[in-house]
Amino acid sequence: MLSGAAALLALLLLLWLRYSLIWLGIFLGLTFRTEGASTAIQVLVWPIAFASNAFVAPETMPAWLQPVADWNPISATATATRELFGNATGITAAWQVDASMWLAIAWPLVITLVFLPLSARAYRRLRH
Repeated sequence: MLSGAAALLALLLLLWLRYSLIWLGIFLGLTFRTEGASTAIQVLVWPIAFASNAFVAPETMPAWLQPVADWNPISATATATRELFGNATGITAAWQVDASMWLAIAWPLVITLVFLPLSARAYRRLRH
């Protein structure tokens, strides 16, 4: 049975990843500054999502794509939330399951630490 604390933590991990990706989107939007910015963002987001373990186990991917899926921030969060919800992941790489919680916390932190200051700087340049 799923505990309320595990469900809350899973939800927080999903929101944490989304928060960090918002800063990436803000940075790209401020950088492109055109109506085509949303299209450019979507062109970048979809390949990242599909090159994760959210839809397919990395073991079934081509050999060159497996490391990309293993180290994808979406993969870490998907694996961690699956574990918290008590669902089987279908992932056989033990390190990915063992480290998924830490990676699900660390990846959004790194993304935020990179793109929040870049977004602030791009916004300041836009205002001057």
